[in-house]
Amino acid sequence: MTLTLHWFLPTNGDSRSDLSLGNAVGSEGSRVRDGSSERAPDIGYMGQIARSAEQLGFDAALCPTSSWCEDGWIMAAALSQVTERFRYLVALRPGLASPTLAAQMAATFQRISGGRLLLNVVTGGDDAEQRRFGDRLSKEQRYDRCGEYLEILRALWEGEPVDFHGRHYHLEGARIVTDPVWPELYFGGSSGPALEVAAAHADVYLTWGEPPNAVADKLARVDAIARTRGRELRYGIRLHVIARDTSEEAWAKADQLLAGLSAEQIERSQRIQRASQSEGQRRMTELHGGRTDSLEISPNLWAGVGLVRGGAGTALVGSHEEVADRIAEYRELGIEEFILSGYPHLEEAYRVGEGVMPALRRRGLLPDSSSDLTPLEA
Repeated sequence: MTLTLHWFLPTNGDSRSDLSLGNAVGSEGSRVRDGSSERAPDIGYMGQIARSAEQLGFDAALCPTSSWCEDGWIMAAALSQVTERFRYLVALRPGLASPTLAAQMAATFQRISGGRLLLNVVTGGDDAEQRRFGDRLSKEQRYDRCGEYLEILRALWEGEPVDFHGRHYHLEGARIVTDPVWPELYFGGSSGPALEVAAAHADVYLTWGEPPNAVADKLARVDAIARTRGRELRYGIRLHVIARDTSEEAWAKADQLLAGLSAEQIERSQRIQRASQSEGQRRMTELHGGRTDSLEISPNLWAGVGLVRGGAGTALVGSHEEVADRIAEYRELGIEEFILSGYPHLEEAYRVGEGVMPALRRRGLLPDSSSDLTPLEA
C-alpha cells in the first residue's frame, strides 16, 4: 500500500510570487526565459532543491525537456555528483538523438551515478516545439517512431549486437557498453497511439492530474491494452501542490498565485495551448475552459495553474491532511508514484516533506522515515 513521492526541478527558473511569470509555451517546464524569473535555474539553486528533496525523503526529481529550459541530461548528471541516493527522472525525446547514442548516454549515467537514472519518454505533442529541434514528423509518425526507439533501447541494454530494420531506424551491429541497472521507462500521453506505446514499452504510465473518475477511466484503458500484450504496468501522476497548516491558508496562497493576471495574459496562454496537438493538453484545458470563476474541479483539485502554464495544470490545494486525503484517494485507484511540485520549489518541498509526508506516514502510505537511518544515525 506504500507509495513513492518525487519532486520537480524547475530548470526554466522559479518564482514565489505569482503565475504571471509562467508565460506558458505548451510543454512541461515551459517558462519564457525573459529575465523575469525571481530565481535563475543555475546549478547552485538546482543543487539546493535536489539536496533538500533528498533529505526530506523524496525518491527522485523530474528533469523536464523543452527549448525553454536547461538540458535535463546535463543538469541531472551534474546534480548526481552532489547527492547520494536521490534519483533523476530525465525527460527523453525519441528522435532527437539516435537510439544507440541515447542507450549509451543512459548506461554511462548509470555508471557515474550508481544506478540513479530514470527516463521520462516525451514523444512530443506540439508540432511547433518539435520543429524547433528539427523534427518534422507528424504526431502519428512520432508515436510510430517512438515505439521503434524504445524497442531498440531495450535491445541494446541486453548487451548483444542489435540489427534493426524498421520504418524509421536501420541499425546494423549496434552495440554499447551496458550497465547492470537498466533505467525504468516512464511514459505519459492520453491519445490512442500514446496508450498503445505505453502498454507495449513503459514500466510506469504517467497521467496529469485529472479528477479521480477521469484518471480511473484512463488507467483502465491502459491496463486493458497492456494485458493483451501480457504486460502489467505501474502508474504515476503529475501534480502541483499547495499545502498549508490550514485549508484557508492554502486557498489564500492559490489566490495569490493568480493575483495580477490579466484577461489578456490568460487568453494568450490559452491560445497557445489550444494550438497544441497534445490530447493531454486538450484535456487539461477543458478542465477550466479559460475561466477563473470555477477552478476547483474536484475536492481540493485546482485547475488554476493551467490558465497560464502548459503541461500539468492542476494542483492539490488544502491543509496537509486534506492533501494527504486526496493522495490516498488516487492511491486507491492504483497510482503508486506521485511527481509533485510547488512555487517556489525549494520552500514547497519542505512544506510537503514536513507537513504532507507525516500525514501519509500516519496512514501507512509512506514508510517511517527512521527506517532509512543506519544504527549510528538513529
